[in-house]
Amino acid sequence: MPTRGAAGKAHAAIERVAETAANGDELLERVDAELRKHLPYDGATWFGTDPATLLSTSPARIDGIEAGHCETFWEREFLVDDTNLFRDLHRSGEPAAALRIATEDRPVRSARYREFLSPQGYDDELRAVFSVAGTTWGITALYRERGRPAFTAEECDLVANVASVIASALRTHVAGSTPWQLTPMSPGLLMFDGGGSLMSTNTEASQWLAEIDCGPQLSPGSQAWVEIRPEADHRLLETGLPPSIISLVARARAVFEGHEPGPARLRLRSRNGQWLVAHASCMGSSSDGPVTVVIEPAKSTDVAPIIVEAYALSPRERDVVRAIARGLSSAEIATELFLSPHTVRDYVKSIFEKVGVSSRGELVAQLFADHYAVPLHVSGVHAP
Repeated sequence: MPTRGAAGKAHAAIERVAETAANGDELLERVDAELRKHLPYDGATWFGTDPATLLSTSPARIDGIEAGHCETFWEREFLVDDTNLFRDLHRSGEPAAALRIATEDRPVRSARYREFLSPQGYDDELRAVFSVAGTTWGITALYRERGRPAFTAEECDLVANVASVIASALRTHVAGSTPWQLTPMSPGLLMFDGGGSLMSTNTEASQWLAEIDCGPQLSPGSQAWVEIRPEADHRLLETGLPPSIISLVARARAVFEGHEPGPARLRLRSRNGQWLVAHASCMGSSSDGPVTVVIEPAKSTDVAPIIVEAYALSPRERDVVRAIARGLSSAEIATELFLSPHTVRDYVKSIFEKVGVSSRGELVAQLFADHYAVPLHVSGVHAP
């Protein structure tokens, strides 16, 4: 059981990691290492999330999950009414919770315990969402093996105490992502069967999948390794499916059955920082039918919300940014938004400070062009 002093040390250590981690993958690796010093556990799943959907995106880190369970992890999250679902933690305002505490020490009441934890030798789970200002930027699930003590309320409090620090760091890494150059590639198409196995993919999809970061900590035994059926007219796919695509397929089935609002859509970045968008939909008359996934370069309308959210702009500041991007003057912005020119100037000053720029041109470049403006010299690509 962590003491108050241990909780303070953990918080200080996580803050140091958040301030010095070079990227999202390093952040999760070092947070995991520090947290284990104060909160022992035997396995873990860590995911950065798209704040609009809570779907997994980069970075990702998986430790101690057996082959085949990554797929069912997301299927259960969207399709099974269970204890401590991430979306429920997000809505509750309580960022961390343990399974045995939530079930009054009767974990068999949870389908996730019966079908996911127990078969792998785990006997308890501590889940957390990393949120700041009401927006969730990442999630984790920590596992303890059978024979180990159950997670305590104090340990949940320890994780809750560092959740906003981790969330802010994840948000910062989104805001500071490296500008990318658009690859002149057509949309990729994947087809999954009713059991979640990949049936076919075109060449473009294979290339896009190779560009999507699965996270450097994934081991072959914990990935969804696939083999393309021989009748498909393309080369074999030799890489594991990213967790983000697995979760998207599960989300599509949940949308089809009415468990989640649609559409099943995910924004994510490639290894070189390029923003992509993936869409998934069920085919046929039931959720057990095939699911198609399309992966393509993101348009500005796809990426704008997540980039603006990453800088923690207020709703009014976002309105001002959109007006600046359209080239409106302060006087025109004041008229359009029913504000005084003085108030508009205050908003612009606040926006500049948050984004770290000193001019409107720099602001537009930082929020829009540097992240997803399409290079006009790329042949065959049209600007959004």
